[in-house]
Amino acid sequence: MKFKQDGAKPIYVQISEWIETEILSGAIPEDHKVFSQYQLAEMFNINPATAAKGLNLLADENILYKKRGLGMFVTPNATQFILEKRKSQTMKNLVYELVLEAERLGVSETELINLIKEEKERQRGNQK
Repeated sequence: MKFKQDGAKPIYVQISEWIETEILSGAIPEDHKVFSQYQLAEMFNINPATAAKGLNLLADENILYKKRGLGMFVTPNATQFILEKRKSQTMKNLVYELVLEAERLGVSETELINLIKEEKERQRGNQK
């Protein structure tokens, strides 16, 4: 994975989001050890302090917990925490931006809802 260094989102946030996605996908199960800051730094060619900041962000959100001398581990129920967080923050932000852009373009509420329904149908068709 490559991180975007355009300044829109700090790399440590991108690291934390990548780890969250790994947890959601089941690649890193709950109660299992996650990569260390040094492993992440080597994997992504970043500063270990940046990687540590991403890990600490997840620890502050109770998605990871520290075992002294052993490293960071995925909190039980981390998947649920991440889902709730992404629904309350990410989805709301995306919907806000979508509605704002629809207003600028003169797209009606009905048109917007239809566009969303059409996209959901298209995505369902691609999954089969």
